[in-house]
Amino acid sequence: MSTIKFSIVVTAIGVIVWAATHWLGIDYAYFAGYTILQLIVLSTAWNILGGYCGYVNFGTAAFFALGAYSTVFWYKFFPMPLPVLIVLGSVVSGIVGLGMGYLTLRLRGAFFSIATLALAVVLQTLVINWDFVGGSRGAYVIHPENFELAGLSVHYIEYLFVLMLVLAVIALVTARTIERSQLGYGFATIRDDELAAEACGVPTLRLKLIATTLSGAFMGMAGAPFPFYIGYLQPQSAFALDYAVNSIAMPMIGGTQSWVGPLIGTIVLGSAQQYATVTISSAVNLLIVGLMLVAFVIIAPNGLLGLFEQLRGRKKP
Repeated sequence: MSTIKFSIVVTAIGVIVWAATHWLGIDYAYFAGYTILQLIVLSTAWNILGGYCGYVNFGTAAFFALGAYSTVFWYKFFPMPLPVLIVLGSVVSGIVGLGMGYLTLRLRGAFFSIATLALAVVLQTLVINWDFVGGSRGAYVIHPENFELAGLSVHYIEYLFVLMLVLAVIALVTARTIERSQLGYGFATIRDDELAAEACGVPTLRLKLIATTLSGAFMGMAGAPFPFYIGYLQPQSAFALDYAVNSIAMPMIGGTQSWVGPLIGTIVLGSAQQYATVTISSAVNLLIVGLMLVAFVIIAPNGLLGLFEQLRGRKKP
C-alpha cells in the first residue's frame, strides 16, 4: 500500500474514531481517548530512535515537557492559536533533540541512555528555577469552555481530542513512511550492526541525528497541548516518570521493529491503565506496566508482533 493510500485509510479510521466518541457523548471518553492518543504519539516517537536505530532513550519526559513549557511560554508572552503552539513546541523539541544527539550519540548502550536521563534532570532543574513559566509553583493555563470556528461550537476537550487524533495520524504515517524508505533501511543497519554499517560507508552519525531530531520533535508535539488539557502545569506533572516508562514499555509490548508495534502496545497497555484508573486508582498504572513488561519479556521478548510471526511460522508446513 502506497503512503498516500495508507494516509487516507488512517485518516478515515481517525474520523470513525472521532465519530464513535462523539456519538457516545461522554466527556470521560474524550479525556481517556486524549491520553491514549497522546501515548500513541509518544511511543511512536520513542520507537523512531529506540526501535528503528536501537538507541534506548530515557529522556522522553524532557522532550514532552519542552513542548508543554513552550506552550506556557508563548501563552504568557504572545498568545497564539493552539495548532501554532504545537508547531512551535515541536520545533523547539526537535532542535534540542538535534543538540542532544550531537553531544551524546558518540556514546552507545547504557552510556547513551544515562545521558538522556541526565538531560531530563537538567531541564527540570532549569524549569524549576525559571519564574516566567511558573517555576516550582507551576503555571495556570485557562482555556475557554468551548472552541468556536466558523459558527460551530464544540466542547474544548473534544477540540483537544481531535487535535491529538490528528497528531497521532501524522506520527503513524511518518513512522511507516520512514520504515519503508532508504532512511528506515539506514536506521535498520545501525540497529543490527553499527560498526559494519560504518565500514560499508553508511553515514551513521547523520542518520542518528535525524532520528533524535524527529523523535524529539514528535515528543514535543505530544506535550504542547498538555497545559490546555490539564489546566495547571507544574514540573512534577510535566517531567513525570510515567512518560518515560510508558513510551518504552508500549513499543516493547507491541514490537519495536515496526510502526504497528507501538500502536498495538499503546492500545493494550493504555486501555488497561485507563480501566485501572476508573476501577481502582491511577496509582497502580506503573504496577501494571511492570507486570506486563515482565510477562512479555518471558512470553514474547519480541513483542506481540514477534509472537504473532512466531506462531504463524509454526503453522506453515
